[in-house]
Amino acid sequence: MIYCCKEHIEQALDTIVDEYETFPLMTKIDVDNLSTACEYCRNMAVYIVANK
Repeated sequence: MIYCCKEHIEQALDTIVDEYETFPLMTKIDVDNLSTACEYCRNMAVYIVANK
């Protein structure tokens, strides 16, 4: 599972496909309830990208 901002969504999708060889699931985060940093740049994450 990767938390990412809008700028790094493509990189996160590519990472999941490369690591798990499966179609990634992308879920938008409710930013009012969660304040998690992007794993690539430390800006506020907007999406969770996962393999299942």
